[in-house]
Amino acid sequence: MDTKIGALDACPPTCTDLYATPSNDPASTIQSSSSPTIITPSDTTLGRYLARRLVQIGVTDIFSVPGDFNLTLLDHLIAEPGLTNVGCCNELNAGYAADGYARSSGVGACVVTFTVGGLSVLNAIAGAYSENLPLICIAGGPISDDYGTNRILHHTIGLPDFSQELRCFHTVTCYQLLVERN
Repeated sequence: MDTKIGALDACPPTCTDLYATPSNDPASTIQSSSSPTIITPSDTTLGRYLARRLVQIGVTDIFSVPGDFNLTLLDHLIAEPGLTNVGCCNELNAGYAADGYARSSGVGACVVTFTVGGLSVLNAIAGAYSENLPLICIAGGPISDDYGTNRILHHTIGLPDFSQELRCFHTVTCYQLLVERN
């Protein structure tokens, strides 16, 4: 189930290729600049899909800070032949590197971990937003089963509400998406 927060009408994307179009076809073809890749439902993961989409829109370098809530995603991104993972010493640096990359290459991307990483990268994301730069920030998070359990997890601000980070991004981005498992 996808949960959208924010209105696309208020800040429409400049490139419609950023969003996947649903297909009734059992196999979707995602084309990169080098060669087409067929991803079938049996081998599709969210991480692999994100990696292919990033390559498809022109991202070749992704700036990241590993954390326990994004390690599986980073494995998929690193495995993607069209992407180079650039490790950064902190999330703010990753955000500013992605900002510079967007200025020189058209679109930038960074990957951070849940809350501690997301709140740290927020200034860079807000700066890119104020400059109308196409920057994609992917923040890992707890598994869907942890939502609504009223548990306090590490990397949180000590509250069982996991939506604070998403609410912060709401004010400085055009579009936010929370991906949950059904």
